[in-house]
Amino acid sequence: MAGSGGRKVIQAVSSTRVFARIAPHVIPVLDRSVHRLSGGRTMLSTRMLPGVVLSSTGAKSGETRRTPLACMPEKARGSWLLVGSNFGRQGHPGWTANLRRHPEARITYRGRDIPVRARQLEGAEREEAWEELLRFWPPYAVYQGRIERRIRVFRLEPRAES
Repeated sequence: MAGSGGRKVIQAVSSTRVFARIAPHVIPVLDRSVHRLSGGRTMLSTRMLPGVVLSSTGAKSGETRRTPLACMPEKARGSWLLVGSNFGRQGHPGWTANLRRHPEARITYRGRDIPVRARQLEGAEREEAWEELLRFWPPYAVYQGRIERRIRVFRLEPRAES
């Protein structure tokens, strides 16, 4: 990942409205390409933050959807936090509706394919996770500050194959 100085620059850039308009159209495309070319081992955005490729079932379509996402690994729990920030744009990202409707999913993390169960965090559990997320990536506070909706936070926990 980027060094401390580089990380602060990336955080500042990622907090801008211009980034919020452009990034959703560019970063996922680049991440999917790099992920495919690296055999699932890496993505371009992992130079900034850890990331996963989420394979979930579409809430409406029922089709498999693959979405590259930043994540916060929770090493002590063996889980991952995902933030539905949508780069600080108004609507909830589609992948959050998918997980709410179909919580069993898969992630690719550091080249490993892992079956997971997603749970949207609420109440005190969400607040505790949100504070950790803000320490991990402060721009989430900027994203939340520019929108009216409450950003969804999910915990992904490994599950046995079904």
